[in-house]
Amino acid sequence: MRVLVADDERNALSTLEELVRGHPDLELVAACSDGETAVEQTLLLGPELLILDVQMPGATGLEVVSVLPPENRPLVIFATAHDDHAVEAFALHAVDYLLKPFDDERFRVALDRALERRREEGPGPNEERLQGVLSEQGEDRLAIHRGGSLVLVPFEDIEWVESADQYVRIHLKDGREELMRASMGHLEKRLPSARFMRVHRSAIVATDQIHGLKSATSGTGQIRMRGGASVPVSRTRLALVRRSLK
Repeated sequence: MRVLVADDERNALSTLEELVRGHPDLELVAACSDGETAVEQTLLLGPELLILDVQMPGATGLEVVSVLPPENRPLVIFATAHDDHAVEAFALHAVDYLLKPFDDERFRVALDRALERRREEGPGPNEERLQGVLSEQGEDRLAIHRGGSLVLVPFEDIEWVESADQYVRIHLKDGREELMRASMGHLEKRLPSARFMRVHRSAIVATDQIHGLKSATSGTGQIRMRGGASVPVSRTRLALVRRSLK
């Protein structure tokens, strides 16, 4: 894979060059110290992967990607000391978002993700990786792709979640719903256990939104949510739900 790197810090740029050259499946085609040159060299050389700093003279890394034609846009990894641009980066379909300082192993993981994306998927939203970055930064929001835009849903707005084939349906307190491509297991890890509970293999609820619990003779149960929804409770989770309501 042909790679262009860009960073306005000389030492950081040299490090990126060395790391790319050390990967057997990558070819370094250009190293740029500003955003304007990165755009020019990308259009001229047609690299398949860009590794960009965010804050650079001439154009930011985000601006570099934004001005490139979407139909011919390379894969992108952002490598930056700034942790407040992750949402924008993944809205541009970034493969990964590296926070400086990072070690060689973390960099190789990002490169391997790029190679895998190129082989199997082609450029596209990497929603699960974005959730990981938000989690690392302590963000209490979910990032959901809706059409061509990115929507951030605060945890506090969520009433309950149910599985929907390869997606999850997020029910909000105001009655709206959002569909997110993720597994229930992934979402269970992402949502804080102090505020959310897995009550069934197909359902997670916000504990402060539980209005009541009704047990059945079969050993299962039904939770009545404050918004009026009825959510199933499995046999294995029923005792846990009862304890949480005491």
